[in-house]
Amino acid sequence: MDKPIRLQAFLARCGIASRRASEALILAGRVSVNGTTITELGTKVSEADTVLVDGKAVRLEQQKLYIALHKPAGYICSARDPQGRPLAQDLLPKNITERVYTIGRLDFRSSGLIIFTNDGDFAAALGHPSAELEKEYLVDSTVPIPDSMLEAFSRGIEIEGERYTCASIERLGRKSVRVVLIEGKNREIRRVFSYFHLHPQRLHRVRIGHLLLGSLPEGQSRPLTSEELEQFQKYIEGYKNRREAHGYRD
Repeated sequence: MDKPIRLQAFLARCGIASRRASEALILAGRVSVNGTTITELGTKVSEADTVLVDGKAVRLEQQKLYIALHKPAGYICSARDPQGRPLAQDLLPKNITERVYTIGRLDFRSSGLIIFTNDGDFAAALGHPSAELEKEYLVDSTVPIPDSMLEAFSRGIEIEGERYTCASIERLGRKSVRVVLIEGKNREIRRVFSYFHLHPQRLHRVRIGHLLLGSLPEGQSRPLTSEELEQFQKYIEGYKNRREAHGYRD
């Protein structure tokens, strides 16, 4: 790091959390720089500064990790859970000592592909809607899915003041569909299903961008290949170009 960057970007590069989650840490008064608690966004830091989170010093991660995991249903995508539910990160190999977090999440009942990383810039780019990163899901319903739901989800539907639109939806059977999202709002598929009085029996993510879950066994993980990381660069470049077009800088 050859020049000062925003504190939230620094925390993300340290593997503490995503950039957005790091902003929440700052606003909560949990971060200090050179002995001063920071509660507003905008502060810039360099490697020479002493940065603490909850009183513990943080440093830039030296080894960047990019890991695909096949999350089973019944695991939560958080660093900890007050309810004591199993954590998806606990399925990762025990020799991984770096702090890692997910790019996007799957809820407790959902299964499939998630990506873990300690690279804050990578996570910020791919996790932002402007990256236009597709995510593909297979969804099985407990009852037949009406055509009206497919049509409404395709053209866009407003639920409790929030608009939900999928990139595409394809019927696979009377009770099953394939859904592709780009923005991927919180619990989007479940909210749309619930609106039509449907209940997903299985919600399974099989693709993130070009990255396929493939034959990766449930509960197992693997590092992303160099080719897969190179292919993600087009999304990252798109994200950076859109930020620059809107005048954003680290």
